[in-house]
Amino acid sequence: MLGADAVLGRLDDYVTRSGYVITPVVLWADAQLELQLNPAEVAHAYRIGLHELQRPDSPRFVDIPESDRPVVQLPIGRNLIHAPTGAVLLQFRWVALDGRHGERVHDFEQPVFAWK
Repeated sequence: MLGADAVLGRLDDYVTRSGYVITPVVLWADAQLELQLNPAEVAHAYRIGLHELQRPDSPRFVDIPESDRPVVQLPIGRNLIHAPTGAVLLQFRWVALDGRHGERVHDFEQPVFAWK
């Protein structure tokens, strides 16, 4: 179990189209930490290398007719991760890996399939 001393900081809140507010908290943990998921809240958890967040083909921005905001996509492995998760991961990259403070992701759109 991680204590309060594991907290490195917070990223920006992201308000979803379905009305939820996601508050990302960044923690430092030993690589051997075993994740314990609440199945009522989390279907799957994945460990990814930080190099996946810094791929040269990432991030991608796509325009959709339903919104004037760009949809953000992060290629990770063979998948595309969209907002809200993609927005949170992108801000983590900008702040923690690229040293770009003050970058905001709240205006990035989710794909239409996530508007439920």
